[in-house]
Amino acid sequence: MSPSNGHTIEIVYLISTVLFVLALKWMSTPATARHGVWAGELGMLLAVCGTLLHHGIVDYRWIAIGLVLGTIIGVPLGRVQMTAVPQRTALSHAFGALCVTLVGTAEFYLRAPNVPPFMMAVLAMEVILGGLTLTGSLMAAGKLQEILPQRPLTYKGQNFVNLALLAVAAGLAVYLVMHPEQKLLFPAMLGISLAFGVLMIVPIGGADMPTVISLLNSYAGLSAAAMGFVLDSKLLIVAGALDGSSGFILSVIMSKAMNRSFTNVLFGAFGQVQTSGPAAAEGKTVRGATPEEAANILAAANKVVVVPGYGMAVAQAQHKVRELYDALTKRGVDVKFGIHPVAGRMPGHMNVLLAEADIPYDKLLDMDEINPEFPQTDVTLVIGANDVTNPAARNDASSPIHGMPILDVDKGRTVMVIKRGMSPGFAGIDNPLYYLDKTLMLFGDAKSFVGEIVRELGHGHAHG
Repeated sequence: MSPSNGHTIEIVYLISTVLFVLALKWMSTPATARHGVWAGELGMLLAVCGTLLHHGIVDYRWIAIGLVLGTIIGVPLGRVQMTAVPQRTALSHAFGALCVTLVGTAEFYLRAPNVPPFMMAVLAMEVILGGLTLTGSLMAAGKLQEILPQRPLTYKGQNFVNLALLAVAAGLAVYLVMHPEQKLLFPAMLGISLAFGVLMIVPIGGADMPTVISLLNSYAGLSAAAMGFVLDSKLLIVAGALDGSSGFILSVIMSKAMNRSFTNVLFGAFGQVQTSGPAAAEGKTVRGATPEEAANILAAANKVVVVPGYGMAVAQAQHKVRELYDALTKRGVDVKFGIHPVAGRMPGHMNVLLAEADIPYDKLLDMDEINPEFPQTDVTLVIGANDVTNPAARNDASSPIHGMPILDVDKGRTVMVIKRGMSPGFAGIDNPLYYLDKTLMLFGDAKSFVGEIVRELGHGHAHG
């Protein structure tokens, strides 16, 4: 490689690094998130172009084939519904981890048996993290897509088996650092890490999927950073470290939002069906309401808080919710939105959906901001949210979700819940909120029910 060409590549990589940092910075707030996406895309484009300038590339035809295949796979994946973004994100992690694992494997067999100890340690870390992230992400995507059971699958001694497998993989890595000529141990280490990825996700229920996705994102970033050391790429090290650290920080934030530790998320089997749930619900009655009655109650309110959940995403009701927001605001009603940190199936899921419907950013309040306002709220409208509104988390010490911070919707004067039926949420437990005297259940599809409320408001049937 000529000095001038090398300098050009380094400059391109430096610009890419700056753009990656700015992308993270800008995506931390909705007002600049779009700029963050553009910066990240431009940074990645420059990084790819800079890599293609390397004279060490033997045959560009293979790269062209890869680009064509990647485009054929990537374009359809980019056109998924907003409700499928979580599993789409999990698949992205799987593809990244597959790349890291293949590169790590190729580098080992190219260098063995003359692999320096530090390089072997980094290679082992890269392959173990890449392998478990690959299969773990595929499992998470399968659960989110409901191809696989969402409920945790547990058996006696499960945690011991999982930790023992991880310990064996780590032991093989240590042995390879000292004896890199033992090539047969490498596929064994890789196979164990792939198996661990599957077994790591099997006991995790749907309620923990947002945290698991961000944790897998962290693992994918760390494995990419390890690959940067192997390939002597400063850009990969920086990009991987940014990805890994941001995913880890997000996982910490989300664990705190559920009042749980990482170990509890990974080994707690949160989301099991509560056997006493259906029996406990028997004999209880709920109060229902029609769209016209709901419209009258909303029109008479001074302050309304809307609490969206995954049910809103499934029904693709965000645009109808925007119409409801407009209709109530025109009547002088103060409308705000209460967003729980783990509402939906991935971090920021509800914020993205509501922003897509052009609901003002300043109306989207997080849990800590909105909770003090519920006692002064005339009507709280819950749309497809379940576990994040369950007062058992605060009041029932025997509940599996006890201690998880929730949106205090039960402290509002009137609560209306739009829901298809009485089925439990991700955590598989009954919600006492539905049986309160102040709660009205609005059974039906969220999109159509909100649309009917908007029509009633528009027809002037709801007199404020």
